[in-house]
Amino acid sequence: MNTVFKSFALEGKVALVTGSARGLGAETAETLAKAGAHGVVTDILMAEAEATAQRIRALGGKSLALGHDVTNEQHWEQIVQATVEAFGGLDILVNNAGIEKMALFTEACVEDFRQMHEVNVTGVFLGIKHAARVMRPEGAAGKGGSIINLSSVAGLVGMPALGGYCSSKGAVRLMTKSAAVEFARLGYGIRVNSIHPAIIKTEMGINVVRGLAATGLAPDEAAADAFVESLHPIGYGQPQDVSNAVLFLASSASRWSTGSEIVIDGGASAC
Repeated sequence: MNTVFKSFALEGKVALVTGSARGLGAETAETLAKAGAHGVVTDILMAEAEATAQRIRALGGKSLALGHDVTNEQHWEQIVQATVEAFGGLDILVNNAGIEKMALFTEACVEDFRQMHEVNVTGVFLGIKHAARVMRPEGAAGKGGSIINLSSVAGLVGMPALGGYCSSKGAVRLMTKSAAVEFARLGYGIRVNSIHPAIIKTEMGINVVRGLAATGLAPDEAAADAFVESLHPIGYGQPQDVSNAVLFLASSASRWSTGSEIVIDGGASAC
């Protein structure tokens, strides 16, 4: 194998991807499997999660689908333990699970705000905590690893009707950097990085378009779609654009990257 391509290979690695029943999470789990990783697919949507796991097995990889509420610490303990027992280790964690609810600040519901932070922030915190416990030298896996947190371009710049979402993704950005520095100082051999996608036409991306119209920030969905597309100088991205960035951070090709933020946004944050 060409040495350049070899640095992206994940043969024998074990990857856990949260929120991987569909959308970016499913695409990511399958991309890592194509690079040779065994995949643990977790989500609250079990039928779709099992379908993702089946597609990974069809690629020749090993895969396990598990029900997972990322805000529940006991779930995290059980899932990480099940991963190590099933595959003998844990090398890669992708904290992908997240939710997005749109509202103007003056109309926003505090329960929605809290739920976004529970899923998007607490869920990532618990993932970092429990993955690190098994990845560090004295842990059950003990070989170090790569933790990749899905933030958002909304964690870098403000966006209308997304105040709660922006604050949650901004928290993920800085939590990533804190964990990266801490684990490096402690000699854990664990790299922690974040990815910041802009709007991609997954179900969540389509909901942004609908939300702009529903909140009165656009006259209708067609106008909202045209506006959102115009925010990206080179147009909308595809799920594969994000999963390719995850593959880079999961692999030895990024061995000198920690505390980094990779922006995958079609130029949106450059405007």
